[in-house]
This record gives sequence, structure tokens and C-alpha cells, in this order.
Amino acid sequence: EVRLVESGGGLVQAGGSLRLSCAASGFTFDGYAIGWIRQAPGKEREGVACYSTTDGGVRYADPVKARVTVSFDNAKNTVYLHMNSLKPEDTAVYYCHANAVIGGLATEYRELWGQGTLVTVSS
Repeated sequence: EVRLVESGGGLVQAGGSLRLSCAASGFTFDGYAIGWIRQAPGKEREGVACYSTTDGGVRYADPVKARVTVSFDNAKNTVYLHMNSLKPEDTAVYYCHANAVIGGLATEYRELWGQGTLVTVSS
């Protein structure tokens, strides 16, 4: 089975830090783009950051770019989202997303979603 396994969410006070993990199970991230998307209660989903394993490029959404960092541990097959100076408005369910176009007998598009991990920031 191929899946994304998320962890690291929890309750943290404003100004604190948290590290979310997204581990690839049953496959490797090679060739994938990995994104972090969050959804706050009653709000629409919004992108947070994304990482490309093809060139190591990273992009961050403006509201969080000064406070988050994405890293990739190839040995652990895991992408991390480091969040600092957390604010109550960061409270949301955070989802990991991965997609890639895979070559083979037939070109295949693959897409996976993590189960989500809840981040709650208290004031």
C-alpha cells in the first residue's frame, strides 16, 4: 500500500514551534512534489508550502513564509514542515500532498493525500 503518514500536530501556545512530518510509506518521494495544505475551522483550504524533489525548490505562502521552513530527509523518506512563532490563526488541520508523473509502460499521474494532523495554537 502506498500512503502518506502525517504526524507532529498538537496543542501549542502562541509563539511556540512545531514540526510536522510527512512520511512516504510504500514508495519513495523521488520525482514527487510535496505540498502542505491547511484548513482552518469554517475556512477554505489554503496552501502553506511546497517542495520539489527534482530540483530542491521550495515555495512558501506569503502569510507564513517568514515563519516556516520545509526540509527533506531522503534517508527517512520524510518531508518536514517546521513552524515557528505560531499564531492562533495558524490553527488548522494540516495535510500533506504529493504528486508526480511516473514513466513506465504508460505514463501515470500519481497523487496522494495524508490523513491530516491537527495544529491548535492557543493565545
